[in-house]
Parts: sequence; structure tokens; C-alpha cells
Amino acid sequence: MSTIATAPGPAIGRARGLDGVSALTVTLWVACGALILVPLGAILALSAGGSQLNVLLQGDVVEAGINSLVSATASALFAVAIGAAFALILERTDLRHRGALRIIALTPLLMPPFVGAIAWLGVAGPASPLNLWWREHFGGPLWSIYGADGVIMLLTVHSYPLAMLIVSAALRRIPSDLEQAARIAGAGPARTMFSVTVPLLRPALLSSFLLIAVGNLADFGIPSIIGLPERYVTLATLVYRYLQSGTVDEPLAVVATIGVVLLVLAIGALVLNALVKGSGWELDASSTPAQPLPLGRARTPLGIVMWTVVLGITLLPLLALLTQTLLRAPGLPLTPENLTLDNFAKALTSSTALDGAANSIMLATGAALICGVLGLAIGVVTTRVRTRWTRGLGPVAMLPQAIPGIVIAVAWLIIAPRIGLFNTPWLILAAYITSFTALVVQSVSGPLASTPSSAEEAARVAGAGRLRALIDISSRMALPAAISGAVVVAATAVRELTLSVLLLSPGSQTLGVAIFNFQQAGAYNTAAAWSLVVAVAGIAVIGLATRRPRDTN
Repeated sequence: MSTIATAPGPAIGRARGLDGVSALTVTLWVACGALILVPLGAILALSAGGSQLNVLLQGDVVEAGINSLVSATASALFAVAIGAAFALILERTDLRHRGALRIIALTPLLMPPFVGAIAWLGVAGPASPLNLWWREHFGGPLWSIYGADGVIMLLTVHSYPLAMLIVSAALRRIPSDLEQAARIAGAGPARTMFSVTVPLLRPALLSSFLLIAVGNLADFGIPSIIGLPERYVTLATLVYRYLQSGTVDEPLAVVATIGVVLLVLAIGALVLNALVKGSGWELDASSTPAQPLPLGRARTPLGIVMWTVVLGITLLPLLALLTQTLLRAPGLPLTPENLTLDNFAKALTSSTALDGAANSIMLATGAALICGVLGLAIGVVTTRVRTRWTRGLGPVAMLPQAIPGIVIAVAWLIIAPRIGLFNTPWLILAAYITSFTALVVQSVSGPLASTPSSAEEAARVAGAGRLRALIDISSRMALPAAISGAVVVAATAVRELTLSVLLLSPGSQTLGVAIFNFQQAGAYNTAAAWSLVVAVAGIAVIGLATRRPRDTN
């Protein structure tokens, strides 16, 4: 009978020799190598010669780099400030209806950024009802969203939910005993929060800032729709121009060099984030529930402000999309005689959009199935099997989460001609799998790591081998989480833009690219109609896939 590991922890065994689990681990390493390490190695190899290093000093690259750093840094700072404030209010005060507010406040995270950009054009674009009314009465627009300030604002709107999630999780780990001790010592509720709670959140605040800044550094959708009309160019839009226009010699080498810079920044932020987490204090959780901060007379005014801000950020863009869809033409007054359903019907029967939707559904379904199986296997093996080989597999599988999508797209462009994927839809599928497998791994690893391994050990005692125990016990327990992760992958892939627009080939246009092209070509009603469909469907599907028990707060 095989020897059973008796050491504590979730690992089911450490038996040596090439058995089923060892063969599975090797297979997973081969898959991660082909999908992650080989593309990243290709982009590093192409830029290693240094022949295009002088491109980094060119005026347009320097300007785009500065714009990217400014917009990423500023939006990350604002997002952390807003997300932390929302988290403190919703987690640590006695505000009414906190559960509903929390759910609504998180919805911008579920909407694709480029769809959000199109939506906000209906709120603050030059032809929006608000600006038209303001121009009629005061001679000029109140504020046009085009330009650097609009890019920063929209990046902030789509990023603050991530900071809110990270800070909320950190707040739940802060022992309430510390806050109660401060209250006993005479500190008031507000002073307790700012002198005890907020200082303990510094690692979470820095971590959320780094993750948001890296994500916003290479965002394509918002800068292309909001920034380019005012010639606000970022690295992502510059790479797209280089690849599409052929204005530079050896465009792949040029964009690979830019991609390596983004990759280095992303990995640096990932390492710094790990150091921040590793150097933080380890606090013992308290079983005593945290006492909410009593707002007193400020409870009702703060509730009104929170509902106004949250609804303005979330529902106003959706209403603007609906208005853009129903108006006969952009810029017309919002009156009953100017409303029609013809635009919506025309958009939903557009052959270009329908072909893009069909391609997106096919690619999203394929990505969900492959990511679901691969992510389930990686999550189970890295969580339940403790060897030196599985310890490194998890970080490699999670690495693409910290890598900008533009870097992954350029990496696959480099290797595509060598493996026969160039100008095929399978190139987009490969990039989807590289980018989104980590979502399933994360979905599986978290719940499985907190589940005792007693069932697997019982199976081993009954004579099951290591692989059989993993399949029959661990995999079955993790299957619901893997399915939820796969649904999130499908919902994310079907409305994705950055990877698709850079890897586009004849006959493989996706829905995201179709909507983007409608917007660029001036077909605003069609773009708005499809954006509304994608936004509502995405929020509904991801909301169902990630639903939690009802919050009674």
C-alpha cells in the first residue's frame, strides 16, 4: 500500500516516482510552457537584440509613454481613494441598505471599459443632451469627455471596484478588538477609524494601487475612444497604430520592445506587491464582530450622497446607452418624436455584428471549456499536491493576470507564423486561454485551500491512488468553482477588445472589434445598441456566476 503523508496541511501525499500525479504535473507544465512561457520568451527574444532600443527615445513613443504613466498613476490614485472610501463606509458604518449599495457599486467592474467609454459619451460627449442643453443656454459645452481628463476619469470609474474589493477583504481581517480597545481608551468612532483602522489598511491600499496602475497602463479601449479624438496617444493606441499602419520599419520588433517595457513594469509591480504582502503584519482574527461606526445625524445625508454617486456612476451610463440607441440621430433633442426602435432593430440585424457575435460566442465557448479544464487541473494539483514542481506551477499559471493584454497579444503575434496560427481565429483563442486560465485557477484554489483534506486521506486509506483521490474527491469538490470560473471566462472573452483588435484576421472579427469599428466609423447608434446588449448581458451573466448568499445589511 502507498505511504500516506501524515504531515498537516492540504497536500494528499509526497510519494516519489513517476505515477499518475507526476505525469499530470508534467503535462500541466508543458501546457503552461506552451501557453505562457513560450510566448513571453518570444517577445523577450525578439527585443533582446537591442536593434529597436532607439525607438524608445523617439518623440511619439516618449509622449505616449508619459501619457500612459500619467493616466495610469492618476487613475490608480483616484480609484484607490474612492474604493477605500466606499469600502470603509459599506463595511464599517451603520449606513442603511449597505448590501444593495455594495452590489451596485461593483457593477462597473463587470462592464467592458470600451463599452463604458461609449456609454459615457452619451453622458458627457459633445453631442450629449447635457452638453447640448448647456451650449444652448451658455454658449459652450459644460465639459467634453474627450482628452486626458476623460481618459483618467473613465479609467478611475472602471478601476475603483477592484480597490473596493481588496480593501473590503482587508477590513474583514482586521480584528475588531483593536478598534474596541481604542474606543475603551476614549477615542471617538471617527478617530478610531482614522487612527487604528486606516493605518492597518496601508498594505491593501498599496497593493490595489499597484494592480490598478499596471492594468490601466496598457488599457486600449478607453484611450482609443476617448483619447484619440483629442490626440491623446498612449502606448496601447500607439502599438495599435504601428501594427495597423506600417508607419515604422519592422513593426513587430518595435512593438516587442515596447511590450518588454510594459512587461518589466508589470513584473516589477507584481514583485513589489508580493513584498508588500510579505512584510505586512499578521494579525489574529477576532471572533467578535466589528462594531459599525454610528453615523448619527449624518446617516441620512451620507446615504443620499452615496446613492446619488453610485447610481450616477452605474445607471447613468446605461441610460445614456439606451438614449443613444433610441434617438433617430446623435445630437437630436430627447423628445418623443425623436425616439425610435429602428436603430435597435437595424443594429441587431447587422451582418457584421452578427458575424462578430457568432465568432465571439465560438471563441468564448472554446476558451471557457479549455480554461475550465486546465484551470481545474492546475488549481487541484497546486492546492492538494505539495512538491517542488507544483510549488512553481501556480505562480506561472497566475502570471498572465499581472501582464497587460497588449503584451500577450504581441507575444502571440510573434510566434503565430511559426506555428501556423497567423491569420486564423485560433490565434485569438490561444491568447484568450493564456490570459484567462488564471481566472479559473483562482476560482478553484481559494475554496479548495480552505477545505480539509480528510476526504482525500480517507480515499487513500481505502486503497485509492493519488491520482484517483484527486479526480474522485478534490476535482469533484472544486468542480462548481471551476464551472463558475469558466462562465466568467466566457463572459469576459465574448466582450474582450484589446487581444482581439490586435490579433484580428480576415473572417475572425469579434463582437468587441465590431462595436469598436462601428464607433470609429461614426455609426454611433449601432455601437450604442450593441454596447447596451453587451453591458446588460455581461452584468447579468457574471452576476449569476459569482452570486453569493444574500447580504442582509
